[in-house]
Amino acid sequence: MPAPRKYPDELRERAVREVRTTGRPIAHVAKDLGIHKEALRGWVRQAEADAGERNDRLTTAEHEELKQLRKEVAELRRANEILKAASAFLRRGTRPSPDEADQVIEHLKDKGLGVGFACRVLGLSESAYYARKKRPKSARRLRDEQLMPLIEQVHTESGGTYGVRRITRALRRKGVLVARCTVERLMAELGLEGVVRGQRRRTTAPEPSAPRPPDLVDRDFTASRPDQLWVADMTYVRTWTGWVYVAFVLDVFSRRIVGWQVANHMRTELPLDALETALWRRRIKKDSGLIHHSDRGSQYVSIRYTDRLAEIGAAASVGSVADSYDNAMAEALNGTFKAELIEMQGPWRDVDHVERAIFQWVTWYNEERLHSSLDYVPPAEYEREWWRQQEATPQSA
Repeated sequence: MPAPRKYPDELRERAVREVRTTGRPIAHVAKDLGIHKEALRGWVRQAEADAGERNDRLTTAEHEELKQLRKEVAELRRANEILKAASAFLRRGTRPSPDEADQVIEHLKDKGLGVGFACRVLGLSESAYYARKKRPKSARRLRDEQLMPLIEQVHTESGGTYGVRRITRALRRKGVLVARCTVERLMAELGLEGVVRGQRRRTTAPEPSAPRPPDLVDRDFTASRPDQLWVADMTYVRTWTGWVYVAFVLDVFSRRIVGWQVANHMRTELPLDALETALWRRRIKKDSGLIHHSDRGSQYVSIRYTDRLAEIGAAASVGSVADSYDNAMAEALNGTFKAELIEMQGPWRDVDHVERAIFQWVTWYNEERLHSSLDYVPPAEYEREWWRQQEATPQSA
């Protein structure tokens, strides 16, 4: 019997909101999202319990309290194990020497009891233990630690307007000789950036210091089967409460939106949540031959995003910098999204208003919208027909 699938948290929240705010039948919402209706029913009941609308089950807060109590009991048992394991090493009534303390900690570490917790239980210094184990800092790191406060100072003095080039020049005027690439690297580590005149709002900013995957697509946005090539990008929506950002994942073969997410930030979590939804919905297995293509935005070349692609064996592909043609299909989807939804149905109040509209639009786009590139067939129907032909085609021996 296969293990039950784990639903992403954002999908659970979206499904519950759809049921509770619209009153639509649970079965209908579950079918639209590809969720088992009984799972969605349980989530809705939990949300009702949290809202005080039913008393036949524990609220989430009560569950958390019970979980915390169980955790405290487990920690007490763990502390007893530590005291028993350390009794042979510690002489009663005397404080251990540094060497003895290290032996105790190493012994407990080998037993899997944890350094930090063991030190707290035994009254030993965790920081002192690691200080004795720590190797001397490299010359480069010592130099970085000298430069970082100077870079912060110059950036602050400029009112936060100086970028890499001006900060490098300002440091040289102060007699601090430093390479521009070093300033760029340290500013990225500090989270500092300068002001660019005439800058438009961007959803993906290039990350020069990140390793860049090759361009496996080379502007050839064709695929011979579903889940062979995905393209991903982000766009933005202006609302009364501020900017809202949307991430999409599109299957090139059928032009179907396989994953999406909306948030009021541009951190890596946004496109990563969209990717997780796509992976779950399409049930992508390891080494399935999937190619994932995006632009060179810092979110898409981040360690967390590329590591997730590597975990499933997907080949990462990245277009060139500042070239929309290298991710043209994803850009086209953003344009369609803006023209058919955002510009037609605005203005928009907040992120929740946008999310509800996208939920309905994506369902319509995948299931009903006639796509010219597919000979005016909806993406979902185009995929179903392809699978039907695969089943009908005799397989060679």
